[in-house]
Amino acid sequence: MITIKNPKFEISAVGPNQYPTSGLPEIVLVGKSNVGKSSFINTMINRKKLARTSSEPGKTRQLNFYNMDDQFYFVDLPGYGYSKMSKQEQAKVGSFIEEYLKKRKNISLIIFLIDIRHEPSANDRLMYRYIVDSGMPCMVLTNKADKIAITKVDDAVKSLQSILNPLKDLIFLPFSAERKIYTEAVWNEIEAHLQRDDLN
Repeated sequence: MITIKNPKFEISAVGPNQYPTSGLPEIVLVGKSNVGKSSFINTMINRKKLARTSSEPGKTRQLNFYNMDDQFYFVDLPGYGYSKMSKQEQAKVGSFIEEYLKKRKNISLIIFLIDIRHEPSANDRLMYRYIVDSGMPCMVLTNKADKIAITKVDDAVKSLQSILNPLKDLIFLPFSAERKIYTEAVWNEIEAHLQRDDLN
């Protein structure tokens, strides 16, 4: 399993001229504003405050690049679907996300986070469709698994997969920043995608 010793926040970007130029592979986090992308990063690397979590969802308006020991980046995209953001701001953030996903060549894997407790929203479905249609490698994390009984987690994951991915050709995994039992399976998937890139 990958061990990260000295992760660091590198840059916030709003366009290609600000993206890092190191050529490292990028593991991209996509999801609505309050789904827990920052907490996911902190949990995976066993840090409390590397990725800034906010009590006010929708604060992130930029793409945040976190350098993982010069092995790869976690890239936290702005969350979508936050109602207090003006239509103009939503359009602007949407264009940042689309430009990055369309033009960036370093993307190894998109991790799409949804809330395990709820059916995917209209925005979730749109984003999921966009990612799938792009043909980029993707896995889905059903986050906040600590909010339901541990005995119900597997069924909840299967239910969400049957809604979004009836062909079952994508990986769906549970995740929780509270219950750290899920991190190993996620690391295994990330590592497999990074190794695939090394072979290409």
